[in-house]
Amino acid sequence: MVEIAIADAKADAPAGMRERTSDGDFVAFCEKRRERALRLAFRLLGGDQASAEDVVQSAFLRAHRALARFRGDASLDTWFYRILVNEVQRQRRWSALRRLFGADPESAPPAVDPRPTGDPGLRRRIATALEHLSAGQRQAFVLVHLEELTVNEAAEVLGKAAGTVKSHLHRALTALRAELADLAEGDPP
Repeated sequence: MVEIAIADAKADAPAGMRERTSDGDFVAFCEKRRERALRLAFRLLGGDQASAEDVVQSAFLRAHRALARFRGDASLDTWFYRILVNEVQRQRRWSALRRLFGADPESAPPAVDPRPTGDPGLRRRIATALEHLSAGQRQAFVLVHLEELTVNEAAEVLGKAAGTVKSHLHRALTALRAELADLAEGDPP
């Protein structure tokens, strides 16, 4: 997958970027971040593995094309994960448009969860609860509580103030607690 993205981008890449970064360096960059990027995209997209893989490949391609413009204001990881989150947002917008103007969503095959561990009903309830959050709340929750970034790191990735991320987290946790309250009481889902 990484090699395909590099081959596609090579023709479009500015000469300065080819001089700064070898393909081997970029492949190492991608391989180091691929698993976490897939996990993050998978979670932000609500468990759609195929879309997550597409988004990650697009993010790597955009990162490769933009590497010459990387100024170093943030860490390379923060810069890349911001590109990834932007790609997730783009994918969600296009998916919403396809559902609105395209095929019947009932005829679409269900998303495949590659890690079928635990109670599938509970996983569905949690995924549904996450889907009911606003995009900002879901992104903040996934980055901080599932990907274990600090609030400041999540703020950099999202391009928002730390206070905004804290606000999104508070609202997300409040909404999730309300929607999943029966689980805390020990009732079956």
